[in-house]
Amino acid sequence: QSYWDFPRSTVSCVDQEWSSSQLDTTEEEFNWLLKEEVHAVLKQLQDILKEASRRFSIPTPGLENQLKQENFILGSSTMDQVKGVLTLQGEALTQADINLKTAKSNQVMHFTFRDDKHWKLQQIQDARNHVNQALQLLSGRNESYHFKTGAEVNKLMDAVMLQLTRARNRLTTPAAMTLPELATSGLMKMFTPPMPGDVMVNFYINLSKLCLTVYQLHAMQPNTTKNFKPSGSSVLHNPGAMFELNNAKFEVSQVHKVECVVPWLNNTLIFFTISLQLCQQLKDKISVFSSFWNYRPY
Repeated sequence: QSYWDFPRSTVSCVDQEWSSSQLDTTEEEFNWLLKEEVHAVLKQLQDILKEASRRFSIPTPGLENQLKQENFILGSSTMDQVKGVLTLQGEALTQADINLKTAKSNQVMHFTFRDDKHWKLQQIQDARNHVNQALQLLSGRNESYHFKTGAEVNKLMDAVMLQLTRARNRLTTPAAMTLPELATSGLMKMFTPPMPGDVMVNFYINLSKLCLTVYQLHAMQPNTTKNFKPSGSSVLHNPGAMFELNNAKFEVSQVHKVECVVPWLNNTLIFFTISLQLCQQLKDKISVFSSFWNYRPY
């Protein structure tokens, strides 16, 4: 049984009773950990995060086929008001083909992205940046680098874990927006034909899902002040939410949310979990030895 397999509560008792030969052996184990095992873990982390980063990549001009375009079908068997196909390439939505059945006329409106437009998903972009920052931290400590203390390893692991946690949070926590922010977003200028004034859309990532929300609006009477209460920021606004834009008041009459699972996003979240566990396990091993140093009789 190796030293770090002992329960933490017994470590201090063991430390105080050790002979000098046991102390020497533990010092050797600790040095081996700093010299060999730390670098083995860093290499493992780099391999995992390079794979995650590769999936986020932006296609290089002239080499667009490097990163495959994937089509995702939106919609559900229970709701046919909104249907669509989204084309995702790394962090960019390169095409969106949306059919919307309006509540008033029951007609189907059809919208697609303009040919000259791509929509970058900020969440994927930010997550990729955090992964690349974690990789930079790891690459600064190559195999020739000698860690001198456990505290130095812990500091590096904390910095890497911070970036990985931020990357994961960007994918699991979509940005809250106000309705006026949605109405004036660049996304509303992406479509042909242009979206009518009583329709708004939003795309976002939630965990491993690519989501589309469509809001149908109706204009409120200009003199409506008694019951007018503007809504704040939210990821998803409910029917009845109100807002004011250019001196006109609007209320959300219908909300349709459709989504699809993006398998590589799911894999990326698993990579983050595994990487965070590897960092924590290394910190735990270091902490067992730090208990030993605290009790070492000089």
